[in-house]
Amino acid sequence: MYCRIEEFLQNHYYNLTLIRYSYSEIKKITHGFNDKLGEGGYGSVYKEKLRSDRFVAVKILPKEKGNGQEFINEVATIGRIHHYNVVQLIGFIIEGSKRALIYKFMPNGSLEKYIFSTQGTIPLSNQKIYEISLVVAYGIEYLHQSCDMQILHFDIKPHNILLDENFTPKVSDFGLAKLYPTNISIVSLTMARGTMRYMALELFYKSIGGVSYKADVYSFGMLLMKMVSRRKNLNALADHSSHMYFPSWIYDQVNEGRDILEDQATEQEKNTIKKMTIMALWCIQLKPIDCPLMHRVVQMLEVDIESL
Repeated sequence: MYCRIEEFLQNHYYNLTLIRYSYSEIKKITHGFNDKLGEGGYGSVYKEKLRSDRFVAVKILPKEKGNGQEFINEVATIGRIHHYNVVQLIGFIIEGSKRALIYKFMPNGSLEKYIFSTQGTIPLSNQKIYEISLVVAYGIEYLHQSCDMQILHFDIKPHNILLDENFTPKVSDFGLAKLYPTNISIVSLTMARGTMRYMALELFYKSIGGVSYKADVYSFGMLLMKMVSRRKNLNALADHSSHMYFPSWIYDQVNEGRDILEDQATEQEKNTIKKMTIMALWCIQLKPIDCPLMHRVVQMLEVDIESL
């Protein structure tokens, strides 16, 4: 594994704008790893402060995980780009079995805790939720269409959308990402990748269409669904429809002209959430050929509800 990663770095390091740190150097200048932000299958994440007074998030990858592919994916994708809507990778550590990725610190954590009402978080307004959805769409569109290689993320979900001090979202966690030439529309995968509930159906059922950037479009649609459905002031009828598939329920609401939000919501809020809902439904259609491009998603999120 170590040799495989070193070979990758030797072949591609000239394309990267990253700093390679030693493990002892990071441990020393951050005074040890003592401020843990979280832990999971992805490893442990710590908040640390560099000598430059810059706060960073250090993700220590588990020793036993895979063959180093997640590390390579992360460095190969966001290591070569710097975009406002994508989390910034500053550097990395690769030293024997020790592997770590060093990112710019995002003080407001992930979108997940705001749309799933984690204790202690301040609810975001409907307008802010909409603004976050639009900026995330910008980020995904950039990955698909504005890089020298198209970057397919394959794991768009609330946990992987990080929020900076101004609640500006950044797409993060490229451990499952794949790079492909821009002239390739259908890609080849040896196995499905992503998180259940956000994974496009063509990853499981090849008969409905080939795997492409539309897989990220589907995941974005499910992200929009979560952002809409978990709003605190969502129509209470949703609580009585747990036996139903939520997209089907919300489609019926829109199709029958019912308001998704409660009556105390302003007309602008209702229209904003309705617009997000319509876009979500368009993104999660059964066949990938029927789903829009991310460029089209951005366009439609920006227009008035009457234009949809």
